[in-house]
Amino acid sequence: MTTEIRTSARREPGDRFYAIVRLLGRFWIWFFFKHVEVARAERVPPDGPVLLCINHPNNLIDSLLVGGVLHREVHYLATAALFRNPLVGRFLTACGAIPVYRKQDDPTRMERNTDAFAACFRALEGGGVIGIYPEGTTHSESRVQRIKTGAARIALEYESSRRGRPLALVPVGLNFEARKSFGGHVRVSFGEPISLPAYASAYRDDAVKAVEALTTAIQHGMEAEVLHVARPERQDLIRAVEQIYSADLIRELQRERGLGTRQIDPLRLSRTIADAVAHFEQRDPARVDRLCAALQRYRAMLAAHQVRDQAVRARAERVPGTRLRRSWEASLGLPLFAYGLLVNALPYLLPRWLARRTARKETDYATTRLLASILAFPLFWAVEVWVVWRLTSLGWAVLFALSLPMSGLLAYRYLRGVGRLRSQLRFGWLALTHRQSAARLLAERRALVSELERAKEEYLAATHGSSF
Repeated sequence: MTTEIRTSARREPGDRFYAIVRLLGRFWIWFFFKHVEVARAERVPPDGPVLLCINHPNNLIDSLLVGGVLHREVHYLATAALFRNPLVGRFLTACGAIPVYRKQDDPTRMERNTDAFAACFRALEGGGVIGIYPEGTTHSESRVQRIKTGAARIALEYESSRRGRPLALVPVGLNFEARKSFGGHVRVSFGEPISLPAYASAYRDDAVKAVEALTTAIQHGMEAEVLHVARPERQDLIRAVEQIYSADLIRELQRERGLGTRQIDPLRLSRTIADAVAHFEQRDPARVDRLCAALQRYRAMLAAHQVRDQAVRARAERVPGTRLRRSWEASLGLPLFAYGLLVNALPYLLPRWLARRTARKETDYATTRLLASILAFPLFWAVEVWVVWRLTSLGWAVLFALSLPMSGLLAYRYLRGVGRLRSQLRFGWLALTHRQSAARLLAERRALVSELERAKEEYLAATHGSSF
């Protein structure tokens, strides 16, 4: 499991505590995510005032990601509710966070936002970076919710009375392959900076209109950096199409255009699928309804037989010897898996159990699990290293300590591979014992792929293939 994080080139002097927190955050990002893709980080200037407008899909992890991929210190605007806990409040203050009072948290203290704005202006005048989540809250929808006006007000007030360098306003998009699970892909995308002089000039004549216009521009800038699905009820359809058909699209791009895996932008593929769904909803809604019904029927069959689409796809595209090779790989990797499982099972399972029990909403799950893991893994590892040291020697304890992180990653990867293999074996058993059911699953999937292929050709013909 590897994670790639490309960062901006220059490092500015910053608070030592923040640097330590960022270093630890980068380690845990590397540990928990398979791949972090950073797109166009050079759009954040290496110095001078910057306002980052970020979407908010995953609570505290969002700040760890953005802070981890930039060398510059980021002062985040955080809800004042987080500062009520003395320990958390002290930690956030040490990290340079600025409390913001939301109406839904405490409407009687809204006047204190004047202090928050003043803190933002001081940071910007000093050439700092402010990170703000204009949506105002976390959410699990594949879109940017209607944003608040705070970001535009900060930017225009600073520009209209500027005593420092011009402000760079940069939209930022965070895209998670799977919000609730680790080991997935994450994309941090920095958009084109929004030019402010025209809005600042209009702000002097009509502040309300200028704020509304800039807020709309920020909204569009953020939407351009994420998969934005205007109709939330179509999220499941788009995800289902991605799961079934994205591998075919990737192979086509590799075969016909000679692109490597790293050259294919998964966000662009997702946007193309979303655009195609919107295209057919407008021109042939009955077709979209039929596709939804077919997908629901296929997924219900998968659930009834307890197999995954990946197993059905593997059977439909079966390469001779693949299953045998994977079986040998699983057998050879079993001792490493057993070792990694033995020494990492408790710190892995305990945070997952705690997150399931305590997370109030989907966007809290990953943050709760991450924070619990940050405590659980070092604690359990320290105890295990101490036990090995007491039972053997210091040298063996050091070797054991060095093996813990990598063995945990290998065990997690092995477990996921075994899950895929188990699903394929279950489908193979279904094909032996209930041949008609297996044949129906294969037929349903082939029909779905054929329909998606026809829809793709019609969509590309209608749009001249501009987005694929």
